Amino acid sequence: MKRWLEVIVFWGAFALLWEYGVAALGVRRYLLPPLSAVLVAGWDAREMVVTDAWVTLSEVMVGFLAAVAGGVVLGILIHFSDFTRRTLYPFIAALQSMPKIALAPLMIVWFGYGFASKIAATFLFAFFPIVIATLGGLSGIAANLDEHFRALGASKWDTFWRLHVPAALPSFIDGIKIAMPLAVVGAIVGEFIGSEEGLGHLITLATANAKTDLMFAAILAITVLATFLYWIVEVVSRLVWWRGKTV
Repeated sequence: MKRWLEVIVFWGAFALLWEYGVAALGVRRYLLPPLSAVLVAGWDAREMVVTDAWVTLSEVMVGFLAAVAGGVVLGILIHFSDFTRRTLYPFIAALQSMPKIALAPLMIVWFGYGFASKIAATFLFAFFPIVIATLGGLSGIAANLDEHFRALGASKWDTFWRLHVPAALPSFIDGIKIAMPLAVVGAIVGEFIGSEEGLGHLITLATANAKTDLMFAAILAITVLATFLYWIVEVVSRLVWWRGKTV
């Protein structure tokens, strides 16, 4: 009860500070509207906000799941294959060093203004943390445990499934928690560059029409969406109960 009360008090104080601090400091509404105006604008455009939020959620989930699948496969290949470590890993590292927003227009050129380009942008943002987390989890396994499994006569598959996968899961979960907000960012960036729907497009539309309150409402919707997705990952991560424990 105390933990919930602390959260309620904190966000209640934040809302009051936003609502009355704007008027007290004399901030113009086109720069920072009060929270009540943002909520009213969001409610008036609720159908558009819900529709665009659903589009953004679809882009995030498809791109994120693709990033998880590709990142896990590549992380495993890099760990078990010296050839992949020498060739693909430096290429992926170099790709990560590039500013992602600079590559977003290229996604539009390659995949067009539709759904595919947003998935590509989402994948691009979320992919590398998954690779690094998978690789780090697999590389962090103690050598004596591998030797113990070999001494017991375990096959390579049994060693991978019963040792490597459980040992790598904590690091993998941490990578997932980093990649999920980045997936949301990737989808929004893709919608900024070129889109006719989605919360990123709604922000662009509100900015073009000088509707700052609607723009903040869209930003608030993005924040709620990202927080909800992160909370789901946090709940799932509790199933990996051995996170933070040493053997």
